[in-house]
Amino acid sequence: MNPPIRLAVLLSGQGTTLQNLLDHTSAGRLPARVEIVIANRGDAYGLVRAEQAGVATAVVERSGCSSREEFSERIFGACREARADLVCLAGFLQLIVIPPDFANRVVNIHPALIPAFCGEGFYGHHVHEAVLAYGAKISGCTVHFADNVYDHGPIILQRAVPVLEDDTAETLAARVFEQECVAYPEAIRLFAEGRLQIEGRRVRIRPEK
Repeated sequence: MNPPIRLAVLLSGQGTTLQNLLDHTSAGRLPARVEIVIANRGDAYGLVRAEQAGVATAVVERSGCSSREEFSERIFGACREARADLVCLAGFLQLIVIPPDFANRVVNIHPALIPAFCGEGFYGHHVHEAVLAYGAKISGCTVHFADNVYDHGPIILQRAVPVLEDDTAETLAARVFEQECVAYPEAIRLFAEGRLQIEGRRVRIRPEK
């Protein structure tokens, strides 16, 4: 049995996605371990969640860097020090430049069915408000490999939910988050098992051995 993979989690806010991953790893439901949590804001509550779980933390603020490249290099430098196998974006609201040694080793979860309602400015409740305003009947979440464009890399998994007639952004967000809590750990598990094969924009899932 392979040892658990090492995760670096990047976040900007409350850390609810981080908590989901911590719950899965501590319960033995995910062959992974969160080694470091990196935030771009010192007041991000996700840092408190990490500290409570005994996980190392770091803060890298964009304003303290002269360029996006410097900002990104400081983040990935911390990931290298933690010997992270996989970097998980968990509500991280900054675009980063992924270096060659982390290509296809950065994943993100987005609270909509990409390519709908995604890209710059589509985050948090802005996504769900846009879904409702458009009159969409289905929404959901997407786990994908990240590249250097917002919400753009190859899709690993998607899970759909209905949009109900009386939905608000809050009720829809809650229903989508329930599926995020399933999809993200599943995608990480598939990565840990070496079952994801990228072919252009397609991610093929190899059968379980």
